[in-house]
Amino acid sequence: MFCHQCEQAAKGIGCDVLGVCGKKPDVAALQDNLLYGLKGLSVYANEARKLGAKDQSVDVFLLEGLFATVTNVDFDPARLEATIKKCFEMKERAKSLYEKAAGGGTAEEAGLIQKLKAFFLGDEAKGSQEIAGPAAWVPAADLVKQGEQYGILTFHENEDIRSAIEILIYGLKGMAAYADHCQILGKHDDEVYAFFHKALAATVDPTLGLMDFVGLAMECGKYNLTVMGLLNEGHVERYGHPVPTKVQLGTKAGKAILVSGHDLLMLEELLKQTEGTGINIYTHGEMLPAHGYPGLKKYSHLVGNFGGAWQDQHKEFPEFPGAIIFNTNCIQKPADSYTGRLYTWGLVAWPGIQHIEGWDFSPVIDKALSLPGFDEAPGKEILVGFGHNAVLGVADTVIEAVKGGAVKHFFLIGGCDGAKPGRNYFTEFAEKVPQDCVILTLACGKYRFNKLDFGDIGGIPRLLDIGQCNDAYSAIQIAVALAGAFECGVNDLPLSMVLSWYEQKAVVILLTLLHLGIKNIKLGPSLPAFISPNVLNFLVENFNIAPITTPDQDLKQILG
Repeated sequence: MFCHQCEQAAKGIGCDVLGVCGKKPDVAALQDNLLYGLKGLSVYANEARKLGAKDQSVDVFLLEGLFATVTNVDFDPARLEATIKKCFEMKERAKSLYEKAAGGGTAEEAGLIQKLKAFFLGDEAKGSQEIAGPAAWVPAADLVKQGEQYGILTFHENEDIRSAIEILIYGLKGMAAYADHCQILGKHDDEVYAFFHKALAATVDPTLGLMDFVGLAMECGKYNLTVMGLLNEGHVERYGHPVPTKVQLGTKAGKAILVSGHDLLMLEELLKQTEGTGINIYTHGEMLPAHGYPGLKKYSHLVGNFGGAWQDQHKEFPEFPGAIIFNTNCIQKPADSYTGRLYTWGLVAWPGIQHIEGWDFSPVIDKALSLPGFDEAPGKEILVGFGHNAVLGVADTVIEAVKGGAVKHFFLIGGCDGAKPGRNYFTEFAEKVPQDCVILTLACGKYRFNKLDFGDIGGIPRLLDIGQCNDAYSAIQIAVALAGAFECGVNDLPLSMVLSWYEQKAVVILLTLLHLGIKNIKLGPSLPAFISPNVLNFLVENFNIAPITTPDQDLKQILG
């Protein structure tokens, strides 16, 4: 195996024996096999779309397939093998879609065959009637052995082009996670689906060069802004705009279920099914922002948040006396002390852990009822719910505070958290931000400092929790609105971004910021191992991206 798609890449290079995330070589090979099959699916789906033919079931499967390969999602070989077999069915469906649209045996079909032969066989295709590469992919009897042929290093022989292809693919994986949440809420965008197929098909086109993939990566950022906006729309339509809300970090007497992940609709369904049962629901990790939505906070048994960021689950879950369920990525290898009360749902899976199919959470509820639950132990409260609607609702106050000198600078400090040493930087940075500055935060990186008391500036809290990682959309809306109020560009605002990254959703959010032309981002705790020196130089020269150094040095450089 060789994998370096996340920040934990072994030795800063890549995991080649066992994934630091817990991914075993067989799982890595199966994910590589699945990605290869998805490329073949997209080759046909992309060509079919050029002829006006499309199939939403193919589009949605592509999202699910890509999401399954995101870090900390699917560790279960059996489920991955089933997904690979379904991928072949969907690839054949896309192929049939194209053939029907082309009329069968027409010049268009012949043109595609020649194109595919040129893609995957080059000069060897002369005189050949066979199509090679992902378009001709058929699952083998040994899916692991087959997947070992399709690793990262086979993407391209040129290091810089391979780096740009990887950035694009990881961006697509991150965007697929958000788009999958959208489709679960019934939100679809055909232009987004078209881009997924176009971009993934492009990754196997040897006629494309470095700048082609740089352009596609920027385009990925553009479409991700659309997807995050669509997800925000889906959440707001169903649950209302988030409002500032105090969240209890202590416990309430009663039976308990802990929900970890990102999916709000799954949480809503669980809340409905547990009404009147005496079970209290707690959020964990990226589910914390759920407390700010009126449509979710109305449930009186959504009582608080338990624990911190995903990487602390080994320390925290043994202390939770109820059932635990993951609804998206962030799962780690479970400890024996809680495997019997742990469940997965959606695309997240771990071998040996009970998976809930569909929307019936009876097994989780029954397990919670059989467990002791919590005693009453109130604790600290923290504030969430500062989405763009809430912040812009008091925009006049914020603008006057800036104009009057009460607020000198805004810092967006957030992103993915992780276990790797060096992330204490973000705690220290937040603590050292001057008292006349406001901190915006989002994603699970906020757990590094969201329990600290930062006070306020004239009634404006100095720490504003915007929400989940996808709520980078809200941060962007706030920045754009402030730029409009001050009649300047976003890069001219007294706003600095200090971001932590871990997996592929962070990659696509970074691409979105770059698409918007946002510069001077500081990134840490380390730079991605998949970015080649030349590609890094391009990012530095064009966007002034810089690695974090020390809090004191970075604050001095930002504030002067």
